[in-house]
Formats: sequence, structure tokens, C-alpha cells
Amino acid sequence: MLAPFLGYLWSFCRIFVQAPAGRQRFNVLGALDAISHQLVTVTNDTYINAHSVCQLMQKLRLLNPELPIVLILDNARYQKCTLVWTMASELKIELLYLPPYSPNLNLIERLWKFVKKKCLYSVYYADFNTFSQAISTCLEHTHDTYKAELDSLLTLNFQTFDEVTLLSSIPS
Repeated sequence: MLAPFLGYLWSFCRIFVQAPAGRQRFNVLGALDAISHQLVTVTNDTYINAHSVCQLMQKLRLLNPELPIVLILDNARYQKCTLVWTMASELKIELLYLPPYSPNLNLIERLWKFVKKKCLYSVYYADFNTFSQAISTCLEHTHDTYKAELDSLLTLNFQTFDEVTLLSSIPS
């Protein structure tokens, strides 16, 4: 969304932060190869919906016509509908859904945080075109300019627990 993202601000007096007017959106739906870190995106300025997910799956299949594809998704409603399931079946793409409320298991969430840090925090964009171009440019350079930073950020290292005990009630 075209809105200010503040970095850090310490002030003893009132400071007005310049921000654009309006409520335009620039949506990015992305798929990230966990090994090569190749990024495939679908963007729009309306809403992400089931058709956007189908468009992303078609792009993935065109890029990898012979390879098996497993697409890991969160639990957004538009990702769990008949249209998406039918398209995935036709394209021979396996859909794997993450448990609810577990963005820490989704590598693409790390990339979105990185993009916000690189091109949104503490930066004023006068208009929507400049704003959306900054995001697109950042995403276009994930494989070259930002490769070293992203290689260390997008690792497959996840914290695991060997022995887990779940409490059924809170002790008094």
C-alpha cells in the first residue's frame, strides 16, 4: 500500500512526516525457488485473488515444463478454492499448505520483509508509479544486486524441537 513506512524517529519536537495522499495498492504475489532463489511474480493494483494464484501457477509451469513443482502456500481463502485446486491438478502442481499462523515457515515472507527494508522504510515516494517501480526494481535485482544478502537470509534453516509438551490448560 502506498503509505509511509517509518524507520526510526527520535525527536524532542513535533515532526511531520511527508506521506502521499490516496489509497492505491501495489500487490505482489510471488513464488520463490527454495534452492536457486529464483523469483516468479504476479503483480496488480487491484486485489490478489484465486485468478492471481492461477496466473502464478501457469507462469511456474511455463518456466519449468518438465520438473515436478510443489507450491507451498499459506492459508489464504483465495488459495484454498476449487478454481486453484483444479488449475493445480491440470498443471500437475502439488499444493502444500502451511499450518495457520506460521509465516516463519514461509521463505517468501523473509523476502517481503527484505523488500520493505530496502525500498520502503524511511523513503518518501511522491506518486504511485515511483512507489511501484521501486518495489519492482528491487524484486528484479534479487538474483544479482541483492544475491549475497538474500543467500544468507533465505536459508532452509528452521528451528526444530525434539521433545514438545503441549499444555492442555493453564496451570493455576
